[in-house]
Amino acid sequence: MNVVPAQRVKGFTLIEILLVIALIAILATAIIVALNPKRQISEANNTTRASHINAILSAVNQYTVQNKGVLPDTIPTTVTCNESGSNQICQTGVDCQTGVDLSALTDDELYMVALPVDPLCEDAELTCYFISQSANGRVTVCAPEAENDEVISTTM
Repeated sequence: MNVVPAQRVKGFTLIEILLVIALIAILATAIIVALNPKRQISEANNTTRASHINAILSAVNQYTVQNKGVLPDTIPTTVTCNESGSNQICQTGVDCQTGVDLSALTDDELYMVALPVDPLCEDAELTCYFISQSANGRVTVCAPEAENDEVISTTM
């Protein structure tokens, strides 16, 4: 009589499957921690802020050039950019009572279509960006709401 050896069933054991799942979970956790999504979002917001203040300053510069060196008369003269709430720029289309009215930049969409607003600004009337003018006529636009302890400010 010929005895046929029993065939071995191929497959994975429960322990092997659990080990693979555990390794995948550990690697996924390490990747998420390394990427730090909250920090990435904060950096993206800060990049947006820098772009916004550069756009505002560019529009002010274009206005000044087209008006023979005269700045918009609503820009306050102060020591620092975010010295007080009165330096904060009002949003487009709002009756500006407490901030800086830069509607001269958005009139007829000549310099800007609308003033940009800080990504995390919750104020319905203000942009959360500040503007000031030095005694020498240099204009500074800043974003005091910047995240990750960054200072975002541009001067022309």
